[in-house]
Amino acid sequence: MTAAAASDSKSYIFQGIIDKPGAQVVGGKGVLIDIERDGKVYPNMIDAIGGAAVASLGWDDEEVQDIIAKAATETTYSYPTLIANKEAERLAQFYIENSPKGAFSAALWCTSGSESNENALRIVRQYYLERGLPNKVKIISRESSYHGFTLGAQAISWNPRIDKFEPYLFGRNTICLKMPCAYTYRFKNKSETEEQYSQRLVDQVEKMVLDNDPDTVAAIIVETLPGSSLGTTPPPKGYLKMLRALCNKYDIIFYLDEVMCGTGRCGGDGKLNCWENFLDPDEAPDIQTVGKTLGSGYVTIAGVLVGPKIKDAFMNGSKAIFGGHTYSCHAFNCAVALGIQEKIKRENYTGNVFEKGTLINKLLTDKLLSEDNIAGDVRGVGGFQSVEFVKDRVTKEAFDTSLNVGARFKEKCFLNGLVVMGMPSNPDGSCGDRALLAPSFVLTEDDAEAIVEKFVKSVNELTDELRAEGAWN
Repeated sequence: MTAAAASDSKSYIFQGIIDKPGAQVVGGKGVLIDIERDGKVYPNMIDAIGGAAVASLGWDDEEVQDIIAKAATETTYSYPTLIANKEAERLAQFYIENSPKGAFSAALWCTSGSESNENALRIVRQYYLERGLPNKVKIISRESSYHGFTLGAQAISWNPRIDKFEPYLFGRNTICLKMPCAYTYRFKNKSETEEQYSQRLVDQVEKMVLDNDPDTVAAIIVETLPGSSLGTTPPPKGYLKMLRALCNKYDIIFYLDEVMCGTGRCGGDGKLNCWENFLDPDEAPDIQTVGKTLGSGYVTIAGVLVGPKIKDAFMNGSKAIFGGHTYSCHAFNCAVALGIQEKIKRENYTGNVFEKGTLINKLLTDKLLSEDNIAGDVRGVGGFQSVEFVKDRVTKEAFDTSLNVGARFKEKCFLNGLVVMGMPSNPDGSCGDRALLAPSFVLTEDDAEAIVEKFVKSVNELTDELRAEGAWN
């Protein structure tokens, strides 16, 4: 028996599919990865999802190896609530100075996007305690949202994947409130402009605030550009600006989750934040969570950025945070992430991924929506794109979940040498099956065209298959 065959017989990992190891990455370079599955190695697969929208510099970057080696010899672990480190300070300074002036005043580094949203919730709570407003506790977040895998992060999320854990989620419908999602493709009326749609959405949120008493509402939480839960649907025109104004009006924290879409993936030429596409610097969020591309998968790092009004409340109050995680502001992780971010800035890879991502959007739109197939919508911003699949383009009817279209499409792509994220439709039809693309920032025009070619081929193959089954015509 070969070593590969032996390793396929049993898995020791309690995650994902647990009865066998399943597909495993065994190598990679740039945007390409080698995957072993069922004893067979599939070399040079195009990783068009960057792990999970994580890759910024791609895989096996030689300069990152030097950054890692240097960090390993120059950093020492310390428990940050007792003894801090210079690396965390430097990374915070970099992020703040490379964001719009005055947007952020401080940062906390942690080890995952879920953890960053957990910490952000604690900051929200302590902020109002510092100001002597203990009754401001309610959180308003959107339907079809996803903010992480931990229970606190899932409590502020609303999607079918977390329904089974409802008994363990805090304050659903009393503390954690649900507002409508901003989903132009499905929910904007034909008679409305985008601005009118935005106004309708924000009017609904304002009514929620008033119905719940503004003196009890703490924060409004929005993914600037949703990821797996909705499929990279950009905010309609004026939406984020109106939400920002609403938060100002009622003394509510404006909280943006950019774990998946931020840190350069959607910012454009040299910009770190996705919201810079939609808001002016003086409309920046009060709290923002980040992660994914911060460490490009080489280290486990994410973070919380706080604006001036948040920090000022703490400075005028206790000047301290209540508690902390063992590995927050980990010196090694921060040093590596800083080196990665400095290289991205030097090479302007944010500009590159925005340009190539926009090209992918245009090519997919031209090649898919001009032909008869299951693609209903192509959408996204910069290096974060998705395609939604529908049974009928006119009615936008989603495929039944039993057809498993998202997972089947992911498999079609795999066999065609492309790795994507395939997500299922919502059982109530409020969102169709979708495939997400979030390639490394270093991709070339040839890489972008190859992604589109393999993606389109996979769409056509699945379309033919569903037609033969009588599930599409």
